[in-house]
Amino acid sequence: MANLDEFKSKSEKAIEHLKLGLSQIRTGRATPTLVESIKVSCYGSESPLVQLATITTPDPTTLLIQPWDKSIAKDIEKSIQKSNLGIQPVNEGQQIRINIPPLTEEKRKELIKIVNERIEETKVAIRNVREGILKDMKNQEKEGLISEDDLFSFQKELQKEIDAVMKNLEEIYAKKEKEILTV
Repeated sequence: MANLDEFKSKSEKAIEHLKLGLSQIRTGRATPTLVESIKVSCYGSESPLVQLATITTPDPTTLLIQPWDKSIAKDIEKSIQKSNLGIQPVNEGQQIRINIPPLTEEKRKELIKIVNERIEETKVAIRNVREGILKDMKNQEKEGLISEDDLFSFQKELQKEIDAVMKNLEEIYAKKEKEILTV
């Protein structure tokens, strides 16, 4: 049914948005996604860091940023410092090195709480999508466009989809929690 496709599409978008947000939450390991989306002011506009430099991880606790245009290294350094990620860039002239400090137990708990909040926000968004679609389907049934049996079978199919999405969200949470807790 068209409304089931609409639910799938909107829930997939919500999950992709969640994954993007979670990828920017710092764990104990260095990952390029931590800094890729940092906006850098240069050339009269703002651009994501990933469009201005190569970002590599020479070891599990170090990020190495090599700007394609060496003249913007200072701009990149400033943007990283302003990013509130709790990381300090070291400008080595041709490249910028970031050593990712280990997370304290308190910081790990704080990050897990943030992850949980984002998961819950996504669940609420998905429930809102479900409610909107169910309302539309009930209106169609009242108008005689679909039968009561069609509505009932749609609700069962929708519930299967919701259960799958909620299971996926729990898996995403467990994976991110494990990343944060791994020392």
